[in-house]
Amino acid sequence: MNSLDKVRVLLPHWIEHNHGHGAEFLQWADTLTADAPEIADLLRSAAESLHAAEHALHEALSRAGGPLAAPGHAHTHGGCHHHH
Repeated sequence: MNSLDKVRVLLPHWIEHNHGHGAEFLQWADTLTADAPEIADLLRSAAESLHAAEHALHEALSRAGGPLAAPGHAHTHGGCHHHH
């Protein structure tokens, strides 16, 4: 598998992971709005940045030729979760 094919496998995972973190930032921003509005604003700003990054990742995937399943995998690691 060449480098471009590897990226076509990885990009969908990166997009999903990025999207999940953005949603988590917004949930915490809502939680903190009353007690720490300045932190809530920063989390919303971070979520906006992730949204821009997600757009660039989608464009990269499109230009790369779309998603390519990893050998031996029928999915793009949709169940992969990271706990922080």
